[in-house]
Amino acid sequence: MNTSTNDWKIPLYRIFTDEEDIKIVEKVIRRGTDWALGPEISEFENNIKNYVGTDFCVAFNSGTSALHATYLAYDLGHGDEIIIPSFSFVATANSTMFVNAIPKFADIEETNFGLDPTLLSNSITSKTKAIVPMDYGGLSCKISEIKKIARDNNLILIEDAAESLGSSSYGQKVGSVSDSSIFSFCGNKVLTTGEGGAVVTNSKEIYEKLKLIRSHGRLDDTNYFNSSKSSTYLGVGYNWRMSSLVAALGISQISKLDKIIKLRQQNAQIISNKLSSIPEIITPKTSTNYENIFQMYTIQLSDEKLRNDLQKFLESKKILSKIYFEPIHQMDFYKNSLDKNDTLPITEKISKTVLTLPIFPNMTKEEINYLSESIHEFFENNYRQ
Repeated sequence: MNTSTNDWKIPLYRIFTDEEDIKIVEKVIRRGTDWALGPEISEFENNIKNYVGTDFCVAFNSGTSALHATYLAYDLGHGDEIIIPSFSFVATANSTMFVNAIPKFADIEETNFGLDPTLLSNSITSKTKAIVPMDYGGLSCKISEIKKIARDNNLILIEDAAESLGSSSYGQKVGSVSDSSIFSFCGNKVLTTGEGGAVVTNSKEIYEKLKLIRSHGRLDDTNYFNSSKSSTYLGVGYNWRMSSLVAALGISQISKLDKIIKLRQQNAQIISNKLSSIPEIITPKTSTNYENIFQMYTIQLSDEKLRNDLQKFLESKKILSKIYFEPIHQMDFYKNSLDKNDTLPITEKISKTVLTLPIFPNMTKEEINYLSESIHEFFENNYRQ
């Protein structure tokens, strides 16, 4: 079935927005200047670093460019092995390839779906330079245990926290534990600006490098578009800047981030309660140690066929669901380019049974009921006879 966006009765996500979002962006538009390098960039960066609890933040035009820039800032490159999960969005692996490093896939654990700290030592070699765990769907990986392994082996720890701004691990905000962490503000994220990203760190050296990499290697001590001074270029850089319009939207969005998270958590609890009576479904885990902000609401089914059948049924009911994630190490490009066959049993097991269902802060009672009733209908018609 080919279903257009407007045909879905329940989309996978819907952005939470209000009049404040419109007013702050309109203000930037109406002033007619500084749509790039405007004051909103630094204000948004300050809001993020203060929220997370780090010393520095650099905004980017995407989470992918943020991760790419972070690899460059740490001088990761040719021949360096970077340990990453295969259970992630493909950008986690692609970014290693951007800098000619070698992605070293490691398996995940079944609690948080993050890199398994107990297995990491098996993946470390003399070529390993960094560990890059990913936080799945708004839930932190076991970052404290991973940090200890990184420290014990003198490795850089870069957290792919694209999906988890606002969540926490043992009371520490995601992004504040690792050497550097990246966030994404893509359309389906809890805080979204349509596209966008950021890096947070406590290293002034990395912060300064990131600013150069973001903007052509240029030392931006003055506004390039507002100054007659000649510019100083200290290295090769890219145009990965966030626009003032996007940053303005980010300022408005982060001001209500805690409200958005609370609404997501409330809706997740309601959905879990409604699905709890179905023995073939495992609902998302919650924990006092790891706060789940439910960037995604992912259930597990008892087997792959059941998962696929349920997804097809939901599509017939015009409810969008997706499989997050297909293992990166099994994608044709990575199998061929790395010339090896990784075996990651937990990754492969989890990826065959997960299904991400719709969740968003402004989800109505009617939508929640229709979702849960449709899932119950599927099991009653197909598995209760």
